[in-house]
Amino acid sequence: MPERIILFDAECKLCSAWVPFVIKRDPNCQFQFCSVQSPQGQALLLKHDFPTNNFQTMVLLVNEKPMIKSEAFFKVCQQLKKPWPLLNLLRIFPLSFRDWVYDRIALNRYKLFGRHNYCMLPSKEIKNRFIE
Repeated sequence: MPERIILFDAECKLCSAWVPFVIKRDPNCQFQFCSVQSPQGQALLLKHDFPTNNFQTMVLLVNEKPMIKSEAFFKVCQQLKKPWPLLNLLRIFPLSFRDWVYDRIALNRYKLFGRHNYCMLPSKEIKNRFIE
């Protein structure tokens, strides 16, 4: 199993945009990606006791240890090329506040950004970054 896996909602336009954003800024190819709708994504959600039919957060698995919400977001940003690690300065805010903001976006993401009627299909260039 890869060291760093981002589980994302492939039907969410915001979440699907997050994947190419990370790929473009991850020159060392540290992150692998897995749609929560895929069989492997469903298995990983079950393994870590997350719901398999209601996706409220991106899940980052680092060496099989799950991180969610703002902690997952900041951990990913920390590994991207500059200037994105600077977003970690926002960690000065309490976790409860950061997760509250994250939840507001996550709960309204379909309304704010839209929803795909299909899952994202990676191009040949990035297909090796996805877990099927």
